[in-house]
Amino acid sequence: MKASPADIDRTRGLEERTERKQASVYDNVTRQFDKAADLVKLDPNIRKILAMTTNEIIVNFPVKMDDGRIEMFTGYRVQHNSALGPFKGGLRFHPAVDIDEVRALATWMTWKSAITNIPFGGAKGGIQLDPFKYSYSELERITRRFTFALGNNIGPEYDIPAPDVNTTPQIMAWILDTYLSTMPPHERQRCTHVVTGKPIESGGSLGRDKATGQGVVFTIEEWAKDNGFELRGATYTVQGFGNVGSWAARLMNQHGSKLIAVEDVSGAISNPDGIDPDDAVEYASKNKGLISGYPKAKPIDRKTLLQTQADIFIPAALENQITADTAPLLKVKLVAEGANGPTDPDGDRVLQQRGIDVIPDILCNAGGVIVSYFEWLQNKRSEFWELEEVDCKLHKKIVSAYARVRDTAKKFNTDWRTAAYIVALSCLERVYKERGIFP
Repeated sequence: MKASPADIDRTRGLEERTERKQASVYDNVTRQFDKAADLVKLDPNIRKILAMTTNEIIVNFPVKMDDGRIEMFTGYRVQHNSALGPFKGGLRFHPAVDIDEVRALATWMTWKSAITNIPFGGAKGGIQLDPFKYSYSELERITRRFTFALGNNIGPEYDIPAPDVNTTPQIMAWILDTYLSTMPPHERQRCTHVVTGKPIESGGSLGRDKATGQGVVFTIEEWAKDNGFELRGATYTVQGFGNVGSWAARLMNQHGSKLIAVEDVSGAISNPDGIDPDDAVEYASKNKGLISGYPKAKPIDRKTLLQTQADIFIPAALENQITADTAPLLKVKLVAEGANGPTDPDGDRVLQQRGIDVIPDILCNAGGVIVSYFEWLQNKRSEFWELEEVDCKLHKKIVSAYARVRDTAKKFNTDWRTAAYIVALSCLERVYKERGIFP
């Protein structure tokens, strides 16, 4: 029996796409890094350090399938930088996972931690596979064997994984149990923070499920305040209806904003009169996680979704969705990046020329790592915070980070993505200058 929607979150939509990358994701990171480093005149020696990853782990491991066959899998864990604290970043299960992508994602995690002022470094990992081709028990064995193969390359004070594309709290629970099983009995209760995004019963935090989408909406709220824009009655479209996209849609709906088009791996739908996000999520949960066939909207193609006239566009899918080819199609005031790397540098240039505001990914979607930090703290302290406390602390972190990026953009007269990089690079530069380099 294949894994059910309850076991793996199939509402992740475009996050599940296997389309070929249009450009090297890491090349995009490098171009963005170089632009900011040049503008802020980053110390050349520190620039050398931050331009490289610390460790890159590739593991090939066998797993027995339900029918007795042995399959080989390739897993990755890239640790970019730990100057601010333990390595931190998600794990994704996707056919397109490769070292280039994971390297880029790990680097972005370093910048996110620095921008939001949390004591983590950056890492990312994943397995190259389509999780929907495997049964529940096969996915469990794959996850556990990958965890074992990583060995001491992860740890509660060293490198802390979390959910990402096609990985869920259940998968985090398997990682936790496998890791604890390798520890001496007297150490196990002190190691539950080896992974975040866990089920509540296994030490997870309230609010972690919606954290990334919540962070997206908090940044949109701040943008609206800065621009005198009324969210009630505003229209928005969402690309990718997974964890991030669906939560962002639902939370925007609470402001009285109107979802008029959405896309996932099964296609796109539109209704100018509005789509109820909660109803769409409920429909998808009964339709193998897909929105195709949703009866209260009409099907449209991807190009039509991008051309839909709206106030806000929330890309919450995979990388390189907004390029020099697709950026001219957008008819919005704001792009709020729920996904990692949805806009390549050429797409950025077009958006800037057209006067479309962008809240960059390393600020906009940082809610996930912030609440992962809260979960990590709760585990370390043997505490359990109520949802109101989590949301309040998250809001404070996001608003502070937003203000830092906004002020930096004004100071350097630059775009918000470059400003976000400058905030991160300046923070890390100060740390390295204070601590020095051993020996």
